[in-house]
Amino acid sequence: MPFIMLAVLIDMAAIGLIIPVLPGLVGSFSTSQADQAYWYGVAAVAFGVANFLASPVLGALSDRYGRRPVLLLGFMGLGVSFFGTALSDSLWGLIAVRTLGGAMQANAAIANAYVADISAPEERARRFGLLGAMMGLGFIIGPVMGGLLGAVHLHLPFYVAGSLTLLNWLYGYFVLPESLPAAQRKPFTWAAAHPVTSLRKLAQLKGVGPLVGVVALSGLAQFVLYTVWVLYNSFKFGWGPQENGWSLAAVGIVAVLVQGVLMGRLLKHFAVHKLLIMGLVSSSLAYGLFGSATQGWMMYAIIAANLLGGTVAASVQSLISSAADSRSQGQTMGAVSALTSLTAVVAPMLGAPLLAAVSDLPRGDWRMGAPFYFCAVLQLASLAMAVWHLRRHRRARLHLA
Repeated sequence: MPFIMLAVLIDMAAIGLIIPVLPGLVGSFSTSQADQAYWYGVAAVAFGVANFLASPVLGALSDRYGRRPVLLLGFMGLGVSFFGTALSDSLWGLIAVRTLGGAMQANAAIANAYVADISAPEERARRFGLLGAMMGLGFIIGPVMGGLLGAVHLHLPFYVAGSLTLLNWLYGYFVLPESLPAAQRKPFTWAAAHPVTSLRKLAQLKGVGPLVGVVALSGLAQFVLYTVWVLYNSFKFGWGPQENGWSLAAVGIVAVLVQGVLMGRLLKHFAVHKLLIMGLVSSSLAYGLFGSATQGWMMYAIIAANLLGGTVAASVQSLISSAADSRSQGQTMGAVSALTSLTAVVAPMLGAPLLAAVSDLPRGDWRMGAPFYFCAVLQLASLAMAVWHLRRHRRARLHLA
């Protein structure tokens, strides 16, 4: 666990570095706020499409050749994306390098498969929580650094992020051990690596069912938030890179607190499926409050209040991972990543136009929260699917008994 946690920490810090400044870089090629929102959405869609198509392939390759070489490929892909973005002198050049980076980057899925390799089923929820805590810690360090560096020069965070990925590649090459024994590997087939096939197999896993819908809807809500967060705060509250960087750091602090400290304790008192329900309720309320906030400080209060929202990802990943056998963890986590990437494709198509439609409203206007109200609806639908699945699963167990 310490090896993979450090790799994920460096990875997420590098990603977090660019979040406060990427919209500004897109804006340097744009002529209006609506134009900026539109092209930022296009760049996000390009990354998501490439990641959706490539994630199950990389996941299946990790089942065949091991996790370590695929992680190294992912670190390299991120480096290409960051340095290429920094050197881009046009919108289309920026979109091209983001597409290439998306195709080579499936680190989150492979890291989850790595943890599943080395963990007993009853340990996975807590350990997925620890991995999430490292991601959160990366989102404390990265956005703050990105905001501060972006205030110096808009391209500087991308060079620093690229340097971090090179450091991670060296760490992975010389230090990170392989987690998948040769005896547990299985042949690679293009049919199994096809994104549609992998999603179908994910849905057919016994005990998973509508949880696939929970991943899709909650993931879509989360990626709409990611798409609009920086621009929304800039348009509504007049925030710059530093303010946005600090707000993302607050999200990271809560993630570390919940997944690194509270998750293990919560699991002693609540079953994984109950944590999932409580997390979905909490995050549904938080989305609605984000949209209705009238002053910037309120965003911090909502982030702090939404502690249970940080348990959703680890809980649902644990339930799905436990339904897969030990030889298919890479393919299963790759399929989950592909589904998440598909929501990352759809989210900018919905979130960016919603934000663009309200971008000319006066600062502080409650209607500017339209993208977050949409997120709240999605999360409520996800909650309904989770409740339905868990009730059906409980009835099936009682029937067998």
